[in-house]
Amino acid sequence: MRAKKHRFLFPALGALALAVVAPQASASGDWEYVVTPYLWGAGITTDLDWNTPPVSGGNDQQFTELIDKLDGVFQIHGEAQGEQWGMFGDFAFIGLAAGDERALFDTESDLDVRLAELAGVWSPAEGKFQGFEPFAGLRHVEIDFTTDFLPHNTALPDTSVRLNRDYNDFMLGARYTWPINDKWSLTLRGDGSWGDTDGTWGGSAMLGYRPGNGSWLVGYRILTGDFKNDNGDLEIRLSGFQVGYAFRF
Repeated sequence: MRAKKHRFLFPALGALALAVVAPQASASGDWEYVVTPYLWGAGITTDLDWNTPPVSGGNDQQFTELIDKLDGVFQIHGEAQGEQWGMFGDFAFIGLAAGDERALFDTESDLDVRLAELAGVWSPAEGKFQGFEPFAGLRHVEIDFTTDFLPHNTALPDTSVRLNRDYNDFMLGARYTWPINDKWSLTLRGDGSWGDTDGTWGGSAMLGYRPGNGSWLVGYRILTGDFKNDNGDLEIRLSGFQVGYAFRF
């Protein structure tokens, strides 16, 4: 029941936010909207720290780099901004599996992560989507992580470790956008979140090129999080180059 409630949390918040924004947008006619699909060529590292040794007859509780490579992450970002206030939503999906051979056992790991953000933005500078902009909101993470431990000694049984949980954090952050000239801009962003997790941290640097109404965006993003569980902790680190195109309305 708890997982089902969390799956409806962000759609409900998004609907509420749009209900607030839409009347203001129609009344002023001065809002701008941006939708940006990204491809994130991220490298990934997952470290598992489990309270009870998962391998029979062993005493190891820490397993580093169970998954240490990733082909890519799909991400989409949407934003609406008025004169001084706005909001954005962000969604990313990660899904992969990996295997590893070790001295006494092999591992087979599977990871699915859904990351969603919803935040309000204050933009005191003249002009939209530029200058210093603090933001605050929620970060929601759904993790389904499984690792099977397969001992080389066939007399020992196979064992599994699983973490399947939703996490809701309060997020704070800020970004700064420099309009280099009419076509080029640079945006730096940093954020952190706390709540159900032991903390998540993110940062990015994006270079924008605007040949017309839309913009090409190229840059680098890093995101790391500590996800606690009753029996242990999982640390996930993502970092890599991003490329996307911002559609403006």
